[in-house]
Amino acid sequence: MDELINLIVQKTGISQENARKAAQTAIDFLKTKLPAPVAGQVDAVLAGDMSGVAGQAGEMLKGKLGGAFGGQK
Repeated sequence: MDELINLIVQKTGISQENARKAAQTAIDFLKTKLPAPVAGQVDAVLAGDMSGVAGQAGEMLKGKLGGAFGGQK
C-alpha cells in the first residue's frame, strides 16, 4: 500500500497522511464492488502477496467460461 500512497503523493502533491486516507477510501470502495473472493484478496495484493489471487482468479474464470461453453455455471 505504501507504493500506492507514494504515487498519490507524487501525482497530487498532497500530504502522506491525506494520501493514506484517500488510498484507504478508494480501496474500501473497490472492495464493495468486487466479488467476495477477489475483495478478500485486495489487502494481500497490496502487501505484495499474490499467492492466493492466481488460484482464485483461475477458479472464477473456469466457472464463467465453463458456463459459456455449456459446462457448469
